[in-house]
Amino acid sequence: MTIPIEELFDTGLERYKAGESVESLIPVFKEVCDRSPKTSSAWICLAWLYLLDNKANLAYKAANKAVKLNPQDPQARINLALAMLETGQKGLREHIDFAQQLIFVNQEWEDEIKGSIADGLSRKPDWQSLEKVKKWLFEK
Repeated sequence: MTIPIEELFDTGLERYKAGESVESLIPVFKEVCDRSPKTSSAWICLAWLYLLDNKANLAYKAANKAVKLNPQDPQARINLALAMLETGQKGLREHIDFAQQLIFVNQEWEDEIKGSIADGLSRKPDWQSLEKVKKWLFEK
């Protein structure tokens, strides 16, 4: 019997929060994206996992899809900017600026992004691209 897509997504998030390895979670979120390709949150999660796993090209594809599905999501924009930075692409500043505007008007989003950045740096302490993005977003 196939697990309902919402349950698979929620379980994957819980497993991530519990500290499960990125490598074991990528297939879970790939399945969610395959089964529900218009769910931006699944693409955002998959992009983040790819970034943590040093798979910047795959992260770029997933983040790009997430932004196309939901351009108003600051985490999607940040993931795309990170993937662009790590693959040496130009044009990432517009995504940083847009994410900055989004979190400026919504305290909840700002808190979520700060939490996400802290999480990323705890899982990958030497993540220089994330340090740069953090500075661009929050240091005036």
